[in-house]
Amino acid sequence: MLTAKDIMSVKVHTVTAETSVEELARLFAETGVNAMPVIDADRRLKGIVTQTDLVEQDRPLHIPKVVSIFDWVIYLESEKNFREELERISARKVGEIYHRDVVTCRPDTPVPDIADLMVKHKAHLVPVVENGKVVGVVARLDIIRSMGR
Repeated sequence: MLTAKDIMSVKVHTVTAETSVEELARLFAETGVNAMPVIDADRRLKGIVTQTDLVEQDRPLHIPKVVSIFDWVIYLESEKNFREELERISARKVGEIYHRDVVTCRPDTPVPDIADLMVKHKAHLVPVVENGKVVGVVARLDIIRSMGR
């Protein structure tokens, strides 16, 4: 049975939390990938950032509806959601927009299990991690290519 190490890409395009969003946009355009692992100086996985995370910065800001009664302001929508949306739109560094909860696999994970992870978690890219460090990635296209083997 094929495993992650049989189909993974070992040339992994990565960024750090300190990478600017402008640099991230340039890297996405140059590499053609739609997601990149976010790593620290020791290549340990911190999270993942996607093109969608970057595109969300160009969305118009949704101002929550409020009701003012006397001197009170009552939010009809979540003030927390508004604050999070504002932080993402105004982000300057990858560390402000990346996802920290990442679906990962090991080099010996069978391909059907990786496909299952991708479907369950709507993941387009699964970092392959060994001893906490990124050693490769499996993209959806890698899964599709493996079907012909």
